[in-house]
Amino acid sequence: MRAAILLVIIASKAGAPDNPDWYHNLLANPKVTLEIGTETIEATATPITEGPERDRLYAAMVRVMPGFAEYETKTDRVIPVVALEPST
Repeated sequence: MRAAILLVIIASKAGAPDNPDWYHNLLANPKVTLEIGTETIEATATPITEGPERDRLYAAMVRVMPGFAEYETKTDRVIPVVALEPST
């Protein structure tokens, strides 16, 4: 069973042909500390690079920030989604 997703971030790099450097850093070290307002939360970054969950989460981001739809048209790569899940 997966933990609840706290946040979703998108490794779009504005549609560049390669993933952003921070994405590679998360692959190497998925343990992160989030600062949201005055709260600090320990989390784990989980890349979602294919399948229905990735597509659903990316579409949700497009609904909130429509510019992400354009990024997909600029690149041949599948833009990764990264789920940030609270550490237990």
